Amino acid sequence: MAYYRKKPVIVQAEEFDPDHRPLPFDGHSVCCFDGEKWFIETLEGQMLLTPGDYVIKGVKGEYYPCKPDIFEATYEWFAADVSR
Repeated sequence: MAYYRKKPVIVQAEEFDPDHRPLPFDGHSVCCFDGEKWFIETLEGQMLLTPGDYVIKGVKGEYYPCKPDIFEATYEWFAADVSR
């Protein structure tokens, strides 16, 4: 079996807090509330958002949720001007 390492990539992410909604990315909200639960539209369809989840903007402009423990194990804070 071969081994592979994930390529380093910089993503935008925000921790989801339903008390501070909507969660904006690029000036628009990416989550919706159905009266009981919060959801986010992903490439795979609607996914449930719970408080503390991170919403990540992927490399192709897609959005997806990530549980806090997975996010913290996978990502680290990066301070850089990536708008260039």
